Amino acid sequence: MVKIIAGGKKHASWLKEACDEYEKRLRKPWALEWQFVDEEKLPERVAKLNLIDFVILLDEHGKILSSPELSRRLKEPLESGRNVVLVIGGAFGHFPPEMTARANLIWSLSNLVLPHQICRLIVTEQIYRAQEIAHGGKYHHT
Repeated sequence: MVKIIAGGKKHASWLKEACDEYEKRLRKPWALEWQFVDEEKLPERVAKLNLIDFVILLDEHGKILSSPELSRRLKEPLESGRNVVLVIGGAFGHFPPEMTARANLIWSLSNLVLPHQICRLIVTEQIYRAQEIAHGGKYHHT
């Protein structure tokens, strides 16, 4: 399963509709579970994660991945029975050292700074794209 822990409020209505379009296409183990927490409670929530979880923090200073590389990075833990947990910060988006130390991967969506609500949509679409790449679907074409 892919879990997304997002700092801040639940999706705005326009965002929920857009995310739902991709979420309905996801199949296990790629299916999403959303958890929304106050931004200041993110470190506490991440500290409670199972040690076997594959944790990805979204941070503007992280590694920029191609879609095929993201697919590989997600597929490996999912195929071995691990949950993938993506953490999207709130409006300020920076993570304390204890969170970055826990991360298996720090991923940047872009060299641009993006609003966290927009990041949620991009991440949802990229998870769907990753699933399709992993299964040889026609959604992703180069």
